[in-house]
Amino acid sequence: MNAKWTLDWEPLKHEAPQWMRDGKFGLFFHWGVYSVPACENEWYSRNMYLKGCKQNLWHEKHYGKLSEFGYKDFIPMFRAERFDPDAWADLVRLSGARYAGPVTEHADNYSLWDSAVNPINSVKTGPHRDIAGECAAAFRAKGIKYLATFHHQWLWGWFMSTDNEADVYDPANEVYYGPALPLETNRYIPYRLPDRKFAETWLEKIREVSEKYRPDVMYFDGRVMILPEDIRYAAAKCYYDAVPEGIITYKQEDFPEGLGVFDVECGRFAEGQPFFWQTDDRLEDRITWCIVQEPKYKSAGRIIQQIADVTAKNGCLVLNVGPQEDGTFHPDAVRQLRRVGEWLKVNGEAIYATRPYTVAGEGVTVGTNEDYNAERLKAQMKDGLALESGQYKLTGDDVRYTQTDEALYVIGFGIPRDNTLYLSALREGSALGRVRSARMLGTGACVGMSRDGEKMTLRLPEERPFEEGFVIRLEKE
Repeated sequence: MNAKWTLDWEPLKHEAPQWMRDGKFGLFFHWGVYSVPACENEWYSRNMYLKGCKQNLWHEKHYGKLSEFGYKDFIPMFRAERFDPDAWADLVRLSGARYAGPVTEHADNYSLWDSAVNPINSVKTGPHRDIAGECAAAFRAKGIKYLATFHHQWLWGWFMSTDNEADVYDPANEVYYGPALPLETNRYIPYRLPDRKFAETWLEKIREVSEKYRPDVMYFDGRVMILPEDIRYAAAKCYYDAVPEGIITYKQEDFPEGLGVFDVECGRFAEGQPFFWQTDDRLEDRITWCIVQEPKYKSAGRIIQQIADVTAKNGCLVLNVGPQEDGTFHPDAVRQLRRVGEWLKVNGEAIYATRPYTVAGEGVTVGTNEDYNAERLKAQMKDGLALESGQYKLTGDDVRYTQTDEALYVIGFGIPRDNTLYLSALREGSALGRVRSARMLGTGACVGMSRDGEKMTLRLPEERPFEEGFVIRLEKE
């Protein structure tokens, strides 16, 4: 689907603000009604209606027929009785993240704010609390930029079931699910695109959150391209009118290039980019963005590698972690985020407020461009199952580079052969220029350094403050 723009988008184009280019790392939280069953993934609200799907079979075993117990019946069970926005803000600070926010509305028509547009919201039902508003206030009080994320374009066709007895087809339930639509509308790009009423309601939710909470970042998940261009234009305009210094993040061809920060889901670029970009990914090590039964999480070392890799390539990472239904976080998730924060507390000068070097890094691991693209999304919508993105693990013989005016940072991820790094990108006569000294952050230990026309050689000290990775600061002359 190649976007063809007819409106003048030029006045709406925005570059990433300096705080974002400096901050590098954010958190967001998939949390909502789907956190109650906590079965498989956050697409439960859709997949429970697909007869024969694993989540559908699980649902009918535990809750009964779709005609008797639908997704709407989970809403009173979403009580969030231990939700504490100040504790969430503390976790963000602990992790080292600089911007954060809950998923403002997922694909399930459940708004986590005090909405006049949508009566199915967290103030009128469930927790009876303004989740978005409370997070915005608590985060900003602790110097954290506020992120709002919108996924509600997926609602078009989301609940349409292969079971014609399902409660989604009862006209009395339209307030929860929207009107019944042809089953084909649950495809990624359906034949029947959203009608005007759906599109205008979609827009009014954006307007309401923009004007009520003035989020510093407005994140759009994919599939926005199914909406008319004038609606997308109005959404961008109403946000930037409300928050002139804010920034939109978008995927694929949902908005014109330059409208905000381009986002690649669960992805990366193989090389550094001339433009600033974002990747959204998850701490969860199962294929889910929300809390599930028997959760599993990636190690802090994997997240640290990702932050360093993305930063070196002129990007930033916003990382998801799904709270439990009651509003608390699983102890294993907290443990890994704490460790990331400990590493950043010592080595953060190599991440925050840095800019790319002439090359992102070097080593033995070859990366590729990765994005959760249209083909993967189409497959997910067909089968109800997300696909794992390709990942690579950096080794002791790989490094990433970042720099400031004063220093260049060599970020390593293990123990290289002979405990020595040989770096051709930093050879004599390279863009680095002359180097005054080399030391390891966290220990202050001097690093043995020599250079010739082929390479820089760094002989590393035995002592390392973290097993997850180290940073060598090269002081520029």
